[in-house]
Amino acid sequence: MTQLNIFKGEFKSPVYNVRAVPVEKIQANSYNPNAVAPPEMKLLYRSIKEDGYTMPIVCYYLSEFDRYEIVDGFHRYQIMLKYRDIYERENGMMPVVVIEKDISNRIASTIRHNRARGAHEIELMSNIVSELTKSGMSDAWIMKNIGMDADELLRLKQISGLADLFATKEFSKAKVIL
Repeated sequence: MTQLNIFKGEFKSPVYNVRAVPVEKIQANSYNPNAVAPPEMKLLYRSIKEDGYTMPIVCYYLSEFDRYEIVDGFHRYQIMLKYRDIYERENGMMPVVVIEKDISNRIASTIRHNRARGAHEIELMSNIVSELTKSGMSDAWIMKNIGMDADELLRLKQISGLADLFATKEFSKAKVIL
Protein backbone atom coordinates (compact mmCIF):
# COMPACT_ATOMS: atom_id res chain seq x y z
CA MET A 1 0.00 0.00 0.00
CA THR A 2 1.49 3.37 -0.96
CA GLN A 3 1.38 6.35 1.35
CA LEU A 4 -1.01 9.08 0.28
CA ASN A 5 0.82 12.33 -0.43
CA ILE A 6 -1.41 15.10 0.92
CA PHE A 7 1.06 17.87 0.16
CA LYS A 8 0.49 19.53 -3.22
CA GLY A 9 3.40 21.97 -3.18
CA GLU A 10 6.84 22.10 -1.61
CA PHE A 11 5.72 23.63 1.71
CA LYS A 12 5.02 21.16 4.51
CA SER A 13 3.68 22.53 7.80
CA PRO A 14 6.04 21.89 10.74
CA VAL A 15 3.32 20.08 12.71
CA TYR A 16 3.80 17.04 10.46
CA ASN A 17 7.28 16.59 11.93
CA VAL A 18 6.96 16.63 15.73
CA ARG A 19 10.18 15.72 17.55
CA ALA A 20 10.67 14.53 21.11
CA VAL A 21 13.43 16.78 22.46
CA PRO A 22 15.05 16.59 25.91
CA VAL A 23 13.81 19.63 27.84
CA GLU A 24 17.43 20.38 28.82
CA LYS A 25 18.18 21.17 25.15
CA ILE A 26 15.43 23.82 25.02
CA GLN A 27 15.85 27.47 25.96
CA ALA A 28 13.64 30.53 26.17
CA ASN A 29 14.00 33.38 23.72
CA SER A 30 14.83 36.90 24.88
CA TYR A 31 11.94 38.68 23.16
CA ASN A 32 8.62 37.09 24.22
CA PRO A 33 6.41 39.80 25.75
CA ASN A 34 3.69 37.33 26.78
CA ALA A 35 2.93 36.82 30.45
CA VAL A 36 0.49 34.39 32.00
CA ALA A 37 -1.16 35.12 35.34
CA PRO A 38 -0.86 32.53 38.14
CA PRO A 39 -4.47 31.27 37.85
CA GLU A 40 -3.98 30.56 34.12
CA MET A 41 -0.63 28.86 34.81
CA LYS A 42 -2.41 26.66 37.35
CA LEU A 43 -5.02 25.84 34.72
CA LEU A 44 -2.30 25.11 32.14
CA TYR A 45 -0.70 22.69 34.60
CA ARG A 46 -4.07 21.02 35.15
CA SER A 47 -4.66 20.83 31.41
CA ILE A 48 -1.29 19.18 30.79
CA LYS A 49 -1.75 16.87 33.78
CA GLU A 50 -5.24 15.78 32.67
CA ASP A 51 -4.86 15.84 28.87
CA GLY A 52 -1.11 15.56 28.30
CA TYR A 53 0.74 17.77 25.85
CA THR A 54 -1.75 18.16 23.02
CA MET A 55 0.26 20.74 21.08
CA PRO A 56 3.99 20.81 20.43
CA ILE A 57 6.03 23.88 21.26
CA VAL A 58 7.50 25.80 18.32
CA CYS A 59 11.27 26.21 18.24
CA TYR A 60 14.15 27.31 16.07
CA TYR A 61 17.13 24.94 16.04
CA LEU A 62 20.42 26.61 16.98
CA SER A 63 22.77 24.16 15.28
CA GLU A 64 25.96 25.82 16.56
CA PHE A 65 24.84 25.08 20.16
CA ASP A 66 22.69 21.99 19.51
CA ARG A 67 19.84 23.77 21.32
CA TYR A 68 16.26 24.65 20.53
CA GLU A 69 15.09 28.23 21.11
CA ILE A 70 11.40 28.65 21.84
CA VAL A 71 9.31 30.68 19.41
CA ASP A 72 5.96 29.68 20.94
CA GLY A 73 5.10 27.48 23.91
CA PHE A 74 7.24 28.98 26.67
CA HIS A 75 4.60 28.42 29.34
CA ARG A 76 4.07 24.76 28.35
CA TYR A 77 7.86 24.41 28.63
CA GLN A 78 7.80 26.07 32.08
CA ILE A 79 5.22 23.56 33.29
CA MET A 80 7.60 20.69 32.55
CA LEU A 81 10.45 22.47 34.32
CA LYS A 82 8.37 23.35 37.38
CA TYR A 83 6.36 20.18 37.94
CA ARG A 84 8.29 16.98 38.58
CA ASP A 85 5.22 14.80 37.96
CA ILE A 86 4.92 16.15 34.41
CA TYR A 87 8.66 15.86 33.78
CA GLU A 88 8.73 12.25 34.92
CA ARG A 89 5.58 11.24 33.05
CA GLU A 90 7.00 12.73 29.84
CA ASN A 91 10.48 11.28 30.50
CA GLY A 92 11.89 14.81 30.27
CA MET A 93 10.92 15.06 26.60
CA MET A 94 9.02 17.97 25.03
CA PRO A 95 7.07 17.69 21.78
CA VAL A 96 8.70 20.21 19.45
CA VAL A 97 8.22 21.42 15.90
CA VAL A 98 10.98 23.41 14.24
CA ILE A 99 10.61 26.44 12.01
CA GLU A 100 13.34 27.80 9.78
CA LYS A 101 13.19 31.60 10.03
CA ASP A 102 15.60 34.43 10.66
CA ILE A 103 15.42 36.26 13.99
CA SER A 104 13.09 39.05 12.86
CA ASN A 105 10.64 36.53 11.41
CA ARG A 106 10.86 34.41 14.58
CA ILE A 107 9.96 37.48 16.63
CA ALA A 108 7.02 38.19 14.32
CA SER A 109 5.95 34.55 14.60
CA THR A 110 6.03 34.74 18.41
CA ILE A 111 3.80 37.81 18.38
CA ARG A 112 1.39 36.24 15.86
CA HIS A 113 1.09 33.10 17.98
CA ASN A 114 0.42 35.16 21.11
CA ARG A 115 -2.13 37.49 19.54
CA ALA A 116 -3.93 34.78 17.57
CA ARG A 117 -4.97 33.07 20.80
CA GLY A 118 -7.42 35.88 21.47
CA ALA A 119 -9.59 36.06 24.54
CA HIS A 120 -12.76 34.31 25.59
CA GLU A 121 -15.85 36.32 24.85
CA ILE A 122 -17.95 36.99 27.93
CA GLU A 123 -21.23 35.95 26.33
CA LEU A 124 -19.80 32.65 25.11
CA MET A 125 -18.25 31.91 28.51
CA SER A 126 -21.58 32.76 30.13
CA ASN A 127 -23.29 30.24 27.83
CA ILE A 128 -20.72 27.58 28.76
CA VAL A 129 -21.29 28.20 32.48
CA SER A 130 -25.04 28.00 31.89
CA GLU A 131 -24.74 24.67 30.05
CA LEU A 132 -22.44 23.17 32.69
CA THR A 133 -24.76 24.30 35.50
CA LYS A 134 -27.82 22.91 33.72
CA SER A 135 -26.01 19.60 33.22
CA GLY A 136 -25.54 19.30 36.97
CA MET A 137 -21.96 20.46 37.43
CA SER A 138 -21.37 22.17 40.78
CA ASP A 139 -19.82 25.60 41.14
CA ALA A 140 -16.75 23.92 42.65
CA TRP A 141 -16.44 21.61 39.63
CA ILE A 142 -16.81 24.51 37.19
CA MET A 143 -14.25 26.66 39.00
CA LYS A 144 -11.75 23.80 39.22
CA ASN A 145 -12.10 22.53 35.68
CA ILE A 146 -12.58 25.81 33.82
CA GLY A 147 -10.07 27.73 35.91
CA MET A 148 -12.09 30.57 37.34
CA ASP A 149 -12.67 32.01 40.77
CA ALA A 150 -16.01 32.40 42.56
CA ASP A 151 -16.39 36.09 41.60
CA GLU A 152 -15.90 35.37 37.91
CA LEU A 153 -18.36 32.48 38.05
CA LEU A 154 -20.94 34.68 39.77
CA ARG A 155 -20.49 37.45 37.16
CA LEU A 156 -20.94 34.97 34.31
CA LYS A 157 -24.08 33.57 35.91
CA GLN A 158 -25.45 37.08 36.36
CA ILE A 159 -24.74 37.95 32.73
CA SER A 160 -26.67 34.92 31.56
CA GLY A 161 -29.72 36.28 33.38
CA LEU A 162 -31.08 32.82 34.05
CA ALA A 163 -32.67 32.43 37.47
CA ASP A 164 -32.30 28.65 37.36
CA LEU A 165 -28.51 29.04 37.56
CA PHE A 166 -29.06 30.21 41.12
CA ALA A 167 -31.81 27.73 41.99
CA THR A 168 -29.56 25.62 44.25
CA LYS A 169 -28.24 28.61 46.21
CA GLU A 170 -29.54 29.90 49.52
CA PHE A 171 -30.00 33.62 49.89
CA SER A 172 -30.64 35.65 52.99
CA LYS A 173 -33.70 37.86 53.08
CA ALA A 174 -33.08 41.51 52.50
CA LYS A 175 -33.64 43.85 55.42
CA VAL A 176 -35.93 46.72 54.72
CA ILE A 177 -35.09 49.85 56.65
CA LEU A 178 -37.75 52.53 56.75
